[in-house]
Amino acid sequence: MNTKQLKWLSYASVLIMFLATLGGTVVTKTESGLGCGTDFPLCNGKFVPAHTVASIIEYSHRAVSGAAGLLALGAYIAFRVYRKRRRDLVGYAGLALIFVMVQAFMGAMAVKSPSSSAVMALHFGFSLIAFASSVMLALGIRQEERQQQEAPLKGAYTVTRGFRNLTWFATVYTYIVVYIGAYVSHTDSAGGCSGWPLCNGEFIPELSGGVGIAFFHRVAAALLFLLMALLGHLAFWRHPGNREIRLLGVAATALTAIQVLTGASIVLTLDNLEVYLFASLSHMLAIAGLFGVLCYLSVRTWQLSRPGSGKRLEDTSISSAESEAVNSRREA
Repeated sequence: MNTKQLKWLSYASVLIMFLATLGGTVVTKTESGLGCGTDFPLCNGKFVPAHTVASIIEYSHRAVSGAAGLLALGAYIAFRVYRKRRRDLVGYAGLALIFVMVQAFMGAMAVKSPSSSAVMALHFGFSLIAFASSVMLALGIRQEERQQQEAPLKGAYTVTRGFRNLTWFATVYTYIVVYIGAYVSHTDSAGGCSGWPLCNGEFIPELSGGVGIAFFHRVAAALLFLLMALLGHLAFWRHPGNREIRLLGVAATALTAIQVLTGASIVLTLDNLEVYLFASLSHMLAIAGLFGVLCYLSVRTWQLSRPGSGKRLEDTSISSAESEAVNSRREA
């Protein structure tokens, strides 16, 4: 397989991983987790379940998750065979495969024996890691394709260790905020704080039950916005010659702003099921995109913070291009 084919395979992996993550959110928000009863992989004892809304939602999610697993396996094999010198790309494909299998196993166990809200929040977190890994795979192979089409750069861009460490911290903190948000959803605490930005009309409400959980998530999300604003500022203004880092920083900041706005819309639309569901899915979309961008930015800052790393990556891409050309000549 050539670079273009691998790129489209990675794009397909991103799409199906996104649909699997989206489906999980729909299952949670519509309370369709037991739409197929406690049977797995069958649905209410049948291969084709009865056409109820809950069973269709749950069974569709299972089908998409299964397809995500098969595609992740195919992507891993393809990159392991045709890009074995790019250990970073093989690693991304491997992570996607591992975590899509883990989240599928957790989903099956949740059906057979209902788990706690804390464990189910982890289920969403693992599916997010699988999606982020597929995003990193797609961005990585796209970067290789661009390097093959453009003339090699004479100098390699670098980033400071301080910016690298800030990016790593922001990525880990984002995952923590995402987990708290998933915990809010699985404990039905979204309505704990009415109104926005104040919680129940108070700056600091009585922190008990669902109110405390929802308020803690709001505070964590506000701190995340400030952190991402700082990261985006440094990425854009401190790296004028590195277009990739600047774009990733701007994308992370914009997605965080969208996440905050959609989070507010969830609270303000609790009484309107259709709008609430749309707001929740939009919120999940922003979260998935943000985490994927941050994971890739974490890897790129690590690569660019090492002396001579840019040159080594460039040589690797050129070697891949040369190998591809040799294979083409052999086939001819």
